[in-house]
Amino acid sequence: MARIKGVDIPNDKHVEISLTYIYGIGRNLSKKILADAGVEPTKKVKDLDNDELNKVRDEVGKYVVEGDLRRDVNMNIKTKMEINSYQGTRHKKGLPVRGQSTRSNARTRKGKGKTIANKKK
Repeated sequence: MARIKGVDIPNDKHVEISLTYIYGIGRNLSKKILADAGVEPTKKVKDLDNDELNKVRDEVGKYVVEGDLRRDVNMNIKTKMEINSYQGTRHKKGLPVRGQSTRSNARTRKGKGKTIANKKK
């Protein structure tokens, strides 16, 4: 397995798909990285030689991905919580942040449903 930015990318997949295993890289960014590095996107990772792999590593190094990106996102959330913005208070309460309805759904954010005695629906 090839390691890029501390992530093992799968050998048996195309390079374009394998790069998406890195946090912060999607299909479009993957295509752009491979075009800049001059690597064929349909090539399998196991078929890459060291020169091509190093070019891909250099191109990925130009973007904020993995640990740095995770840290930035968490710092942005903490900042919103500290300044008591609307989104920050929703993060604190564990509720949906982006305006979703919470009356009947939102179980991902709110957790398992709690049964309330004598409540009619």
